[in-house]
Amino acid sequence: MTCDPATLAAFDKLLAAIQARDDPRRAADEWKQVYRLLQKTSLPAARVADVVGNRDVAGLAGLGDELRSTAPAAALPDAPGSEVCAKALAPFRKGFSLTILEEESKLGRNPLTKGAKSSIAGIVPPTEWPESVWLELVRQGKLRYVGHGFYEPTKP
Repeated sequence: MTCDPATLAAFDKLLAAIQARDDPRRAADEWKQVYRLLQKTSLPAARVADVVGNRDVAGLAGLGDELRSTAPAAALPDAPGSEVCAKALAPFRKGFSLTILEEESKLGRNPLTKGAKSSIAGIVPPTEWPESVWLELVRQGKLRYVGHGFYEPTKP
């Protein structure tokens, strides 16, 4: 799966901050932030926990290389046009809002104990359009890749 450029940029910034320390093992705040960031990627959770738990800077750099190898190119050679992307984005947003409404309207839900917010993090995009359309929308910043084939709209 792919990793969005914003996640990759944040990872590179945290890795540089950790490597800039005299003792990288003492960069507790940066290690916490990089752990939270890597949990949102498609990297194996056990491997991420092992590298961060041992504060292995070389292993962390290796995880960064894996993220870069799965990152989408800056511009895909067969990237769909803006008209196709706009046509695909409308049903995606509609499906996302309907999924949230469906989850919030369940009868067994108690708003006093569960809260008013939806716990939906993303949806699988409609299959009428190829993966390249969704990658282009991620590159444009209109969608965010959540992981495992799920996407969510970015905040306008």
